[in-house]
Amino acid sequence: MTNPNASRPQIRNIGFGELRNYRLPLPGVVSILHRISGLLMFLFLPLLLWLFDLSLSSERSFDRFLAFFDHFLVRGLLLLLGWALLHHLCAGVRFLFLDLDMGVERAAARRSSWIVFAVSLPLSLVLGLFLFGAFS
Repeated sequence: MTNPNASRPQIRNIGFGELRNYRLPLPGVVSILHRISGLLMFLFLPLLLWLFDLSLSSERSFDRFLAFFDHFLVRGLLLLLGWALLHHLCAGVRFLFLDLDMGVERAAARRSSWIVFAVSLPLSLVLGLFLFGAFS
């Protein structure tokens, strides 16, 4: 008697040592970056709320805000958070369409993953140009 499961591929979990040999498909990369961007936005929410409060409290606090915002690393951090917001928004719209069973086929899911990057990265570039004074 033959084994009915002999023709099926073996599926197993991979360990941390095998991660560098594993090539994650593009929809998986979008999914992981969606989680990372959500975590970044959550962790830096107190900083953003403080900056918002600092910009609105008084004229003196607005001057402190401008002095804090003038630092290169702060602008880089705000660019990172801007990318997180834009990527999270674009990927979230993609996942809403997937929840509605639109674009769940392999080719369509891959195409929508490319669209997420094609929209969020140029928008992040425009935000970076704005933050670093290209439009001033």
